Amino acid sequence: APSSPWRSAVIDFFKYQAAGNDYLVIDPRYTNFRVTPEAIRLVCDRHRGIGADGVLYGPLETPRAGVPVSLDLYNSDGSDCRRSGNGLRMFALHLAEQERDTWSDGREFTLRTAAGDCPVRVVDADEGRVEVGMGQPSFEAADLPLLDEHGAPYSGRAVGVPLSVDGDELVVTCVYNGNPHTVVLVDEPTAELARRLGPRIARHIRFPDATNVQFVRMANRAVMELEVFERGAGYVTASGASACAAVSAARELGLCDGKVEVRMPGGSVEITVADDGHVTMTGDAEQVAAGSFAPALRARLDRMASTGSRR
Repeated sequence: APSSPWRSAVIDFFKYQAAGNDYLVIDPRYTNFRVTPEAIRLVCDRHRGIGADGVLYGPLETPRAGVPVSLDLYNSDGSDCRRSGNGLRMFALHLAEQERDTWSDGREFTLRTAAGDCPVRVVDADEGRVEVGMGQPSFEAADLPLLDEHGAPYSGRAVGVPLSVDGDELVVTCVYNGNPHTVVLVDEPTAELARRLGPRIARHIRFPDATNVQFVRMANRAVMELEVFERGAGYVTASGASACAAVSAARELGLCDGKVEVRMPGGSVEITVADDGHVTMTGDAEQVAAGSFAPALRARLDRMASTGSRR
């Protein structure tokens, strides 16, 4: 068992938040949890479960210094998340809080996701500050994928693309950074706008795999205001990967410089874009709870495990 304050306790979940975006860390070193879409939806349900925007399941193998640490990420609807900027910050902090000697402040290590490896560094575990390398995004339409208005694959880069949404004529820029994102420049990003227009864009016929949606206003070249609607979680108060995608799009459009503070309803993150396009995100996270599933909830999860299939 890992050396931590919880080593003698029964802990089924750890709950973290980053700028109001909350995830459950389910660590198989502590609990037996069979991952199915139904189980993910239940534990993320804010009325019948614990409540979260998603689940971080891992580490998948015993962590060792110098070896990438693998995890699986899930949206609250049970779908694969592949990569979450906020989620990776939370998971890195979880590792640091469990074993400070191995994942000490300032030491860089690698988290391995379905979307690839990400270098992370816990800047200050006590403050919850974590830096994540999010790689170099793609603007190629085929990577999202994006279709044209006739249903054929869209050719080339998805920068400044006209998109008709139930009578609203928009111009969008699409970014792939492990998940598909669609960035919309607006005069005033609001929660109402994100909730109204977000799902219509996210499930638009031109996005066969759906897309996350970002509504963006540049306050100046160094400050961005952002509202987010995620394809697998709905409206969220913050999203790290969305912040990275939005800054990458703004940089591509010539609207910002290489370092941007992204302000979201839940809080801010700092995004840095290198000359070659590689993105680094820095922000805070914190553990807010840890606990056990009550017998009734555990019984429901066990029934799901007996009838469902492992992801």
